[in-house]
Amino acid sequence: MPSEAAVRLNEIAGRIGLSVPVEAGVLSVDLSAVIANYRFVQTKAPAARIGAVVKADAYGLGASTIAPALAVAGCRDFFVAHLAEALELVSSLPESARLYVLNGLAPGMEGLCAEAGILPVLNTLEQARDWQAYAVAKGRKWPAVLQVDTGMSRLGLGTDELETLLRQPGFSDWVDLRVVMSHLACADIPDAPANAEQVRRFAAMAARVPEAERSLANSAAAIGMSEQAGDLVRPGLVLYGIDPISDATTELRPAITLDARVIQVRSVPVSVGVGYDHDYVTPSPRRLATLSIGYADGWPRALGGRGAVWLNGVRLPLVGRVSMDTCTADVTEISAESVQADDMVELIGQHQSVSDLATLLDTAPHAVLTALGKRFERRFTGQAH
Repeated sequence: MPSEAAVRLNEIAGRIGLSVPVEAGVLSVDLSAVIANYRFVQTKAPAARIGAVVKADAYGLGASTIAPALAVAGCRDFFVAHLAEALELVSSLPESARLYVLNGLAPGMEGLCAEAGILPVLNTLEQARDWQAYAVAKGRKWPAVLQVDTGMSRLGLGTDELETLLRQPGFSDWVDLRVVMSHLACADIPDAPANAEQVRRFAAMAARVPEAERSLANSAAAIGMSEQAGDLVRPGLVLYGIDPISDATTELRPAITLDARVIQVRSVPVSVGVGYDHDYVTPSPRRLATLSIGYADGWPRALGGRGAVWLNGVRLPLVGRVSMDTCTADVTEISAESVQADDMVELIGQHQSVSDLATLLDTAPHAVLTALGKRFERRFTGQAH
């Protein structure tokens, strides 16, 4: 969904008969591919309910469009990190949808969460006691989700804390635990010994809450450990066609492309410095294209001198440093007629995937996606069905 400022700008442009230009670039999301990937996860865990992790604005891609599209496809379980994220989505989802707040609630937010019909994930004894106290004050039992720590040491109750909670006077009378969940630390390495240990611990801890559904599997576990799907699967990255384990899952459909605009093309002689501190000096006469994308847009500074973009299937290396708003590609190897100002070059797409970039940068695909800035025009293609 465009921002209020973008809507206003389009209104002004329309009144004077102009269109708003693409300035930084275009981030496209194929909703048909997202739904196809959602269906693929369903085939991996046919007995489970398949949710969707749409935290961080659906990994920076646009939760207000992607979540409703998934709802049209039948998804009813949506996970975010913070209450504010859930509140932004609640009106755009059907009444039958369930929104879960993975980080739990800050003190005092229980009423806002409950009245909006949002489910908190209780991660600490304090969060659980506050939720119980709210239920007691309102005189009715309220639903929630319980997270247990099975070995990631990040969020959730440990074994002793779980026992303390279950012995807490009145807790089961006032809190309706719908789901007990945990998170695998090494799901992207399916045969890691830590997985088997976490599965064992989760089974033991979940058995203490027999009335609750079980949720353990994220994207990686859904693909590589589907036997641990449980009752509710929580895919995120895989919805966008990104295999968190390897690139071997051919059933996934890439859902994301990113293109940037060429601002200027210039010819420079030999021994000319390019960019800040002249990290790159031309070894011979070159033609250079300045692109309207930089680290302020989430195009990492580390790609300077290492990364590349593509035009008409030709790899164009980045030279010099990536600046805040621009970077420079060497276009010497293609004809002058084939690259001009206002042309678009491929950053993510057929020739370079999100996973490729993550490998080059020694980071996670999640980090690549969530860094992509707000200055890109976001276009949604395909249809949800």
